[in-house]
Amino acid sequence: MNGPTAEGGKHEPGTQGRKHGPGTRRGQRGTTAEGRKLSRSFRWLALLGTLLVIAGIVGLIYTGVATLTSMLLFGWLLLIGGIVGLAHAIESRGTNYFWLGVVVAALNLAAGVVVIRHPEGTAEALTMFAALLFLTGGVFRLVGSVVVRGPQMGWTLLQGAFGLLLGLLVLFDWPHSSLYVLGVFFSLALLFDGLGLIAIGVGGRRIVSMVSEQLDDRLDARGPTTDSPPKAPGDGHK
Repeated sequence: MNGPTAEGGKHEPGTQGRKHGPGTRRGQRGTTAEGRKLSRSFRWLALLGTLLVIAGIVGLIYTGVATLTSMLLFGWLLLIGGIVGLAHAIESRGTNYFWLGVVVAALNLAAGVVVIRHPEGTAEALTMFAALLFLTGGVFRLVGSVVVRGPQMGWTLLQGAFGLLLGLLVLFDWPHSSLYVLGVFFSLALLFDGLGLIAIGVGGRRIVSMVSEQLDDRLDARGPTTDSPPKAPGDGHK
């Protein structure tokens, strides 16, 4: 007789945890797909970082070309920013900030045109500005470290002396220094940004691989799953 089956539909102990086999497999496939997407994204990050590192190395070799390239990029960014700002100002006409937006957009457009048409002169002006920043920053660090005498006095003195020396070197070689100073800074920025992206991409792929392996080990430890629910005891017997 199938009394135990008819009363409340009781099942054999240990079979209730295996009733969700298809869902577990679907979850495993979904986890694997998400891991592959993340791994692919980190791979693209590493590839972008490699391209930036190559561009930075080439820029350090050809500093003059890197300087002109950075100036042209700066000019186009100003030009595009001015166009976007002008469009935003036109959309917000009738408000109190309309004329302020128009003036800022016009200044960006004018500066972009000047930088694109005269990249050498712009590089000279920006190099002079950078030298003055190095000088003032170095002097303030030196004076501040001597006056305050904090626990980081040695590092502050070293930073101040380095900034002061760098500013003097750039200023004494001006305007010839404008041919390589900005290009070196631009190339170094590309190089370090590229190295950072490579580190994020490689580290992210390793983390995704480790998490995927741990999930696979846990799913394997649970044992095989079944696609069909188990039969209750007594089925097929009268």
